Amino acid sequence: MSGQRVFVARLAGCGVFDPAGDKVGRVRDVMVVYRNEMAPRVVGLIVEISGKKRRVFVSIGRVQSMANGQVITTGEINPRRFEQRGGEVRLLAEFLGRKVDFNDGSGEATIEDSAIEETAPGEWAISQLFVRRPRNGAAPLSKGATALVPWNLITEVQAEGEAQSAEQLIASYSELRPADLANTLLDLPQERRLEVAEELPDDRLADVLEEMDESDQIEIMAQLDNDRAADVLDQMEPDDAADLIAQLPGSRGEELLALMEPEEAEDVRMLLMFGADTAGGLMTTEPIILSADATVAEALALIRRHETAPTLAAAICVTLPPFEAPTGRFLGMVHFQRLLRYPPHERIGTLLDTGLEPISVNTSAAEVSRILASYNLVSVPVIDENHRLVGVVTVDDVLDYLLPNDWRSHDDGGSVKTDTAAIPVSRLTSAAARITVRRGSRGKK
Repeated sequence: MSGQRVFVARLAGCGVFDPAGDKVGRVRDVMVVYRNEMAPRVVGLIVEISGKKRRVFVSIGRVQSMANGQVITTGEINPRRFEQRGGEVRLLAEFLGRKVDFNDGSGEATIEDSAIEETAPGEWAISQLFVRRPRNGAAPLSKGATALVPWNLITEVQAEGEAQSAEQLIASYSELRPADLANTLLDLPQERRLEVAEELPDDRLADVLEEMDESDQIEIMAQLDNDRAADVLDQMEPDDAADLIAQLPGSRGEELLALMEPEEAEDVRMLLMFGADTAGGLMTTEPIILSADATVAEALALIRRHETAPTLAAAICVTLPPFEAPTGRFLGMVHFQRLLRYPPHERIGTLLDTGLEPISVNTSAAEVSRILASYNLVSVPVIDENHRLVGVVTVDDVLDYLLPNDWRSHDDGGSVKTDTAAIPVSRLTSAAARITVRRGSRGKK
């Protein structure tokens, strides 16, 4: 026995490298099969290929080592998309959280982690389980005692192949970014996916939905009751919420808008008024807005907030009061880099970019793309007929619009397909003005 032992929960997200040291992907799960009375045998890893959404199966025989937070393989990885076979069990998605009984009759516990150990070169099996006993009734706030138990000293309470609690799976993936968690959920069986979505906190589910294709968003929203769905929509970015509501049956969309927080619903209603192929349909309604009298120090403090998206933190919008869209008269923008060149007490009204013209809510998406590309902008302000700021269009808004509806599921290595051409991602910005723009979701109503 080589002595290598790894806890499965710590493998999630670990880098996978080829023999030359080049990173090929990240571990997303560990696959095992049951063997009568013996401990389940590890048959391989589910690996997400770097730069793609494709998940592949890596046989455990091709794993050279699993140590120090990384996995080393023995050669090239088969690019064929992973498909789970009958009898196979995913440890993170289906095993952690199961109930077990101690063979000595001392009670039951819940599996919180599993140790896999190399039993021979290229052969791994579950060796120990990290389990937690039920909370002590006399101490309701207690989490219960934990123990590291050899596999042969416990018996599973649940039937073989039965999934663990959604709560445990959510805990296992707590460190995943929204885009990775969205991809992980879509990899689960439909029933399991919806079960986990039900258990996610509102803000976490909102982040995940923003990273999914429309068809997947609608599938999940259809399983939520109206109150929960409205709470999730409240947590979404207004433009993403508007896109999603536009895809729902009209009656349900109105019901959800009525249940949303009034301020959030107002922003969404405004966005739904504009065509998807206009600046009004693309824009985000929550940029950073300040008065001309605000100082550089105040502006930088807002930019530093961790919840501020990088594209919105690239510039400050300056208006007359009120300072929420639709604002008073728009005065101009101050870019982040310019703020860094001036002392903290400087008034931002003196630093406006006089060369940047705002665009109208009715400006076409093609023209917005041309402006962003021509002037190397991250965002451009959008005004109404009264010269009031109503939002900004950011480069990611334009990319979401230009890319095909199913771009999140593409894994062909980086081409952007439009109605007339395929354009490499690296040239998208400079080519944006020449793309025949696809009509977006709200344009199909």
